[in-house]
Amino acid sequence: MLWKGVIPAITTNLQADLSVDHAALAAHCRWMIDSGCAGIVACGSLGEAATLSFDEKIAIVRTCVAAVGDRAPVVLGIAALSTGEAVAMAQAAEQAGCQALMVLPPYVYSSDWREMKAHVGAVIAATQLSCMLYNNPPAYKTDFLPEQIAELAAEHANLHAVKESSGDVRRVTAIRAVCGRRLDILVGMDDAIVEGVYAGAVGWIAGLVNAFPVESVALFDYASRGDKARAAALYRWFLPLLRLDTVPKFVQLIKWVQAEVGRGTPHVRPPRLPLAGTDLAMTRAILDTALKNHPKL
Repeated sequence: MLWKGVIPAITTNLQADLSVDHAALAAHCRWMIDSGCAGIVACGSLGEAATLSFDEKIAIVRTCVAAVGDRAPVVLGIAALSTGEAVAMAQAAEQAGCQALMVLPPYVYSSDWREMKAHVGAVIAATQLSCMLYNNPPAYKTDFLPEQIAELAAEHANLHAVKESSGDVRRVTAIRAVCGRRLDILVGMDDAIVEGVYAGAVGWIAGLVNAFPVESVALFDYASRGDKARAAALYRWFLPLLRLDTVPKFVQLIKWVQAEVGRGTPHVRPPRLPLAGTDLAMTRAILDTALKNHPKL
């Protein structure tokens, strides 16, 4: 697995009855790759993984793999209440044709390094698939520190990358300081992408890419090749949208934007509810402004 470039954390397309829309999901995967994205991450936080059953997740993997073929790798987010379920999911994903795993700490339970290391270590060791550790302490209450990440990398040859979502771009530098080039570092918060690339990140697990893939790829490319003037101009336009990825209702927000640009539906599974009131008005205003001032790429 080449953990570089823009890799969408895709939304899970749902029908009105809230079942998974596999045809729409396949079309969405193809659009992402056609637009220059480097892979697909399915069933992450943005993919509403916590509301999907084990069997639904594996069915989604099969749909994504069939949709993109050998054009790009498909990655499954591995998150569960128990280590046993997470390990079983990793193994089932491998059998379903998944090429890599995004490994999360367990849902709900957050503890010390000894227990969290044992959990993610068991998942990484469960297959030969390339793995990316997902560090998102604001969401999952477990913070994998740079020295701990280096410890995992020393023990697991198939740990190849880190999705860094602590919100502190200095972590990119800190991880690089202890791991060197052993691990690829990818930005996991949309509104830190340019800063993260300048600090040494080589990939972006992106959210608003679900609605604006061409713009996301262009922004990443500008930043990666050091075209700071173009990166700054596009970033200024994009930032109000990218910030939608960093708030509790990010799933509803991104799905609504995606639907408004004609690439999906806003349906979400409870406890999430469709946008309403001030949330809807705010998001509509952000999107209207962005579309009115869309830059030439």
